Amino acid sequence: MRKDKLASRAGQLYGTVAGLLAAFIAGLVVLEQIGVPQQVLGYLFVAATFVLYAGIGIASRTVHVTDYYVAGRQVPGVFNGMATAADWLSGASFIGLAGTLYMLGFDGLAYLLGWTGGFVLVAVLIAPYLRKFGAFTLPDFLAVRFGGHAARLTGVVVLFACSFTYVVAQLYATGLIASRFLGISFETGVYVGLAIVLVCSLLGGMRSITWTQVAQYLVLIVAFMLPVAILSAQHFGMPLAQFAYGAALEQIAALEQQMLASGLADPDTLVRHLVPGEALDPLNFAALVVCLIVGTASLPHLLMRFLTTSSVRDARRSAGWTLFFVLLLYATVPAYAAFAKLEVYQNVVGASLQALPDWIYTYGRLGLVEICGAAASSADAVRAACATVPESAGVLRLSDLAIDRDVIVLALPEIAGLPYVIAVLVAAGGLAATLSTANGLLLAIANALGHDVYYRTLDSRAPASRRLLVARLLLLAAAAVAALLAASRPADILSMVAWAFSLAASGFFPALVLGIWWKRCTAAGAVCGMIAGFGLTLAYLLLTRYGGMGEWYGIQNTSAAIFGVPAGFAVAILVSLVTRAPSRHVQAMVEEIRKPAGKPVMIDGAP
Repeated sequence: MRKDKLASRAGQLYGTVAGLLAAFIAGLVVLEQIGVPQQVLGYLFVAATFVLYAGIGIASRTVHVTDYYVAGRQVPGVFNGMATAADWLSGASFIGLAGTLYMLGFDGLAYLLGWTGGFVLVAVLIAPYLRKFGAFTLPDFLAVRFGGHAARLTGVVVLFACSFTYVVAQLYATGLIASRFLGISFETGVYVGLAIVLVCSLLGGMRSITWTQVAQYLVLIVAFMLPVAILSAQHFGMPLAQFAYGAALEQIAALEQQMLASGLADPDTLVRHLVPGEALDPLNFAALVVCLIVGTASLPHLLMRFLTTSSVRDARRSAGWTLFFVLLLYATVPAYAAFAKLEVYQNVVGASLQALPDWIYTYGRLGLVEICGAAASSADAVRAACATVPESAGVLRLSDLAIDRDVIVLALPEIAGLPYVIAVLVAAGGLAATLSTANGLLLAIANALGHDVYYRTLDSRAPASRRLLVARLLLLAAAAVAALLAASRPADILSMVAWAFSLAASGFFPALVLGIWWKRCTAAGAVCGMIAGFGLTLAYLLLTRYGGMGEWYGIQNTSAAIFGVPAGFAVAILVSLVTRAPSRHVQAMVEEIRKPAGKPVMIDGAP
């Protein structure tokens, strides 16, 4: 095996990157103090991070198939944990999660419980065994475990369905951030983000993406934790917001009572931050947690990351490190939401309509803040809208203020009056989160199409050079289509991201778990289970969203896997029991992959 020089020097290199990042932030603070325009600061910060990502992508380019698909299987566990965390912490987590807790309060914790619990399931049930198997892709595992092309092609369909809308949403978020902080159009922002993704992924595949995602994790975690650390120190004299925000919650509860008493809040619409059941009933809360746990353990772009480690032991360690690095951000999310709500309640609600802060108009012009039912694009627009609401009486009531949940994270530095450099840092962190996930998703789609459809199904004699060329062309095609859809601002795309978890869970989870843990599971059982679970979930999503069908038992369609996963298991088990058992060779192979020691079943993607 060729030694990966980048892997052996990773600690030293990324220590240098972290030091340069700190120095660069300090330098921008100085530039802001001497009067450099804000837009220039935004360009400098975002351009510097883009150059960093592109430089790493170029430095880690490769012409080797194993490097392209699984980074040569030489990524140390701690760095693979960082890369996996960056792959996971998408724009939905970085930008949307704190906003969800801001809107839903206690009930938003369902997302935190589900997404963190999913990594425990990955570490216990799936990741080490996929690494022992040695496949390049999830459909590759399904094909060798169950035999034939039916399982492989069914896996490709499920993978494409649960990954494509996800990647469109990442590019959508890229355009949103770039249009706000770089002063460029939304469409241009989408294509700028796409260009960075392609530089990182086209040249080196999984190898380039892995080492780029490590740098992106450093940027996004600093960007997310720094603003709340500053606010925690300002409010309570403690920079550890994860421990100090309990005091912020007490102040929020007191302010909610004051606003209700003074008429600044409507008791029928106020979601009290600390009260469970205000936004989700117990059944939907539990269903959402279960679906997110199982969906997280089934997302192909995440499971691919555990195929890059050097051993089964490193795959387990990588899962542990991933959980740690994800928890650093997720433990901060409730504090972020609490401090954002505290700032809004203290400094915005109750303010005169004649003296609203500038950030309201900045995001109002983007259609992300509404006052009195109209976009807060200017002071005149706010006055005209509120003139039709006599209850406002010239002051801003909570019930008249509507903030898009995706604004909360990006706007908090401006809401709290922090230096503009902090706002730009948060934007760079959001871009890092969206780009890292877009990289992983596009590579998962392209690898499935190139390796499983082209090489394994159409041309098994293709040389390595042609395989890599086809993989890169398919990556380019998938990226182009995703960017076109994102630039058209499709309706419902952000809400459809939540569907990816249910589709992945119902399509992959039964087949993966039974394929690893039940040697009696047959090819017919696995394929029928995947089709049944995935088909039921997809039908429920489409019919409840667009077909006018009512919800079953009141379960929201974002938790559709609560029906699809049991159906997938039931059909797979029943069909397996009535069909011929797998051969002794296959059953011995299943037993072998559950042993930590020994050679993998597949070497360089071949049985």
